[in-house]
Amino acid sequence: TTSTKMTECTVDDGVEPLLRTILPPLVALYILYQSKYVMKLMYEFLFISVPKVTVPLPPKPNAENPIVSGPKGKQGKVICYDKATFRQLSEVADMTKEEVDEMCMKAKMAQKKWVQTSFQERRRVLRTLQKYVIENMEVICEVSSIDSGKAMLDALLGEIIGTCEKIRTVNRYGELWLAPETRETSPMLFYKSPTVEYVPYGVLGVISPWNYPFHNLMNHIISGLFSGNAVVVKVSEFSSYSAEYFMEIVKECLRVCGHDEDLVQVITGFAGSGQALVSNPNIDKVIFTGSPGVGRKVMEGASYNLKPVVLELGGKDPMVLTETTSMDDAISWTMRGAYQNAGQNCCGVERVFVYEGIYDEFVDKITKEVKELRQGNPHSAETRSSIDCGSMCMPTAAKRIQELVDEAVSKGAVIKCGGNIEDIDTKLISGECSVKKEGFYPPTVLTNLEPSMRICQEEVFGPIMCIVKVPGNSDEKCIELVNSCDFALGASVYCKDIARADNIAKQIKSGMVTINDFGCNYLIQTLPFGGVGESGFDRFAGIEGLRGCCYPRAVVHDTFPMLMTTSIPPALRYPVNFERAFGFGQSLVKLFYDESWWGKIKGGIVGLIRHG
Repeated sequence: TTSTKMTECTVDDGVEPLLRTILPPLVALYILYQSKYVMKLMYEFLFISVPKVTVPLPPKPNAENPIVSGPKGKQGKVICYDKATFRQLSEVADMTKEEVDEMCMKAKMAQKKWVQTSFQERRRVLRTLQKYVIENMEVICEVSSIDSGKAMLDALLGEIIGTCEKIRTVNRYGELWLAPETRETSPMLFYKSPTVEYVPYGVLGVISPWNYPFHNLMNHIISGLFSGNAVVVKVSEFSSYSAEYFMEIVKECLRVCGHDEDLVQVITGFAGSGQALVSNPNIDKVIFTGSPGVGRKVMEGASYNLKPVVLELGGKDPMVLTETTSMDDAISWTMRGAYQNAGQNCCGVERVFVYEGIYDEFVDKITKEVKELRQGNPHSAETRSSIDCGSMCMPTAAKRIQELVDEAVSKGAVIKCGGNIEDIDTKLISGECSVKKEGFYPPTVLTNLEPSMRICQEEVFGPIMCIVKVPGNSDEKCIELVNSCDFALGASVYCKDIARADNIAKQIKSGMVTINDFGCNYLIQTLPFGGVGESGFDRFAGIEGLRGCCYPRAVVHDTFPMLMTTSIPPALRYPVNFERAFGFGQSLVKLFYDESWWGKIKGGIVGLIRHG
């Protein structure tokens, strides 16, 4: 025993000084290697300046302009109007198939040069864009508010912060995410170096929704440009007023950085122009955000040219409030989740599942809070500071929401506040331009709901809080109620017991879930965004979304080409001797895949010698 201990001590004494000598420089080299990329970015951001961009602003609302009923106008035109007042702002083209085809061709030609640019050049364009956004955020918020009806604060939270974080994330990690990825080789080809390259598709076709006109336009442009693609965006006929201005920002950023502005294109119009985009042979991938019904038509249109499709089809997101939830948190988060952008959010809270232990207190307090919400013209200089909720973006939205509420009430639902479009005109705050009451729906709280009601199954996309009681504080019953809907985009679970919250979250069918928070996943742009079921498939954002702008290409090289390359063994060359060739093949299989050493030697090595 003494001898063994002395021996161990002697070995340790010999190894430790050696490790102390070798490890520090090895660790330093590793850190230097890992930080090389970060140092490169620091140099770019500190010493490579970006140009200033100036872009003409769109026309402002005018109280003298005529009141319209929607985007439909004279042949070949889309009417753009203020969503709060319904007063006309401008007209844009309802683009024909020929015009769409021309734009797609321009984008395709510009991409041929763009794909050769470095990541540093692409980052400079995005940095220029970010600089403009930061310097003009109030203007961007105002234009977004006019075009979509949202409150100015909602525009800041949803349009600006999300876009800036997207740019930051892509600039910080994008080059790493798109770098060739080394893969493990196989035992038989141990001398090979396999990699996966991410090759830009070419031209991305994007059909963006109207609820966040700035961010939804920029979102896929940012990832598309950085990954080496051109991007053609079809904007909604309900958010075309801002489209030319927002797209001009990107075009000017490309111009001042020395690149072709044709790389990005914006298409305006109705369904026909969207169909022309999807079916255009120069569009290599389609990204669609909208309803499941239209999403299916997009899939069908893309199928003729076998184009890959990303579908983000909305949600019916649940928020679970267990009996342990802080009441202050419950009130503040459900208010923001349900009424942000007047409820017009893909991942907004459309169903609130409240455990019986806090249900009565929650309903009483949330009803009082919702009654205090102020609604009216969200962008007027006279009223913007007094508005919590703006208008609906679609002219028929309020009427549709009322139908859902009325159907629920007829089956037993209870209106705690709001719920009647006819009473809204006396509560609206107008400013210098009178608001159009048909464009608004009052913030509403509904209780006593059943999963079978349409309002619990269909995406409302309005300022409606649907509260469902979870009997007996039962997690099992809660999960059953939550999963009774075909939409499955996001979810949030509030519980002081984190293990319990995780257990509930794991059983919810959804593409995203947050614990004791709401919506924060979208401000973490390293995460993928998307759902399952009726909420669609595939993802944008994160490494998955950026790589999704490319197709993966498998590449194999010889690791040591001067020493070892592949040649076809004589036994397998044409014309073959069947007995010899088949025996040789069997021996290869045994050598590399037989689990016993004896099998590898006898059936493998010996067989190869005999048949080779």
